[in-house]
Amino acid sequence: MTDRANSAVFWAGSAIRVLLADDEEMVRHGVRAILRHAEGIEVVEAANGAEAVRCAAEDRPDVVLLDVRMPVLDGLAAVEPLVALDPAPQVVMLTTFGDEENVLRALRAGATGFLLKDEGPQELIRAVRAAAAGDAVLSPGVTGTVIRRMLGGGPADAVAAAPDSRVAGLTDREREVLVMLGEGLSNLEIGTRLGIGVGTVKSHVGSILGKTGCGSRVQAALVAHQAGLMR
Repeated sequence: MTDRANSAVFWAGSAIRVLLADDEEMVRHGVRAILRHAEGIEVVEAANGAEAVRCAAEDRPDVVLLDVRMPVLDGLAAVEPLVALDPAPQVVMLTTFGDEENVLRALRAGATGFLLKDEGPQELIRAVRAAAAGDAVLSPGVTGTVIRRMLGGGPADAVAAAPDSRVAGLTDREREVLVMLGEGLSNLEIGTRLGIGVGTVKSHVGSILGKTGCGSRVQAALVAHQAGLMR
């Protein structure tokens, strides 16, 4: 078990609440040390995917950092029950295993990001803050995998089925926002371009995800490309 408190976690009101799940204690210690030195981030720990799901249901973190390979329930299997929570946390895979199969399985299941453990401390902190803001997070080392799938398609593609029908119900403004998701823009950048608040952008993104059946903004970005909206 981890050193997580047995009682419910009491988060600071404005802090980003992070749940870190990794079966290696040394890894948890290192990541936690990095994040605890960042202003406005609080961290609790879990030692496997099953514990992460249970802790997330109790403590309602904003961001869950998941290792891929863990005992009891691995990180990839934990993504779907985590994103099914209401409210759902932003799930980011944090792993040494950045191969194509793991990336696609994670994104298909609804993860909003995929980070490799060799990222530097500042990159990790920025990624946590970006995920908490609702933005997609991908390490440069795995971005190429997503782009190849996005442009090449294939049976393993996370969102290959009927992209035109998935965007048919979007409003004109939602289509605008979806195109900007396809460009990789953050919520703040989308709001600035459209002259609307970040909260309004988040509402549009949530509606887009619901109407397109996507589990994350990364999947929505793929839909934008496959539906031919990025011309």
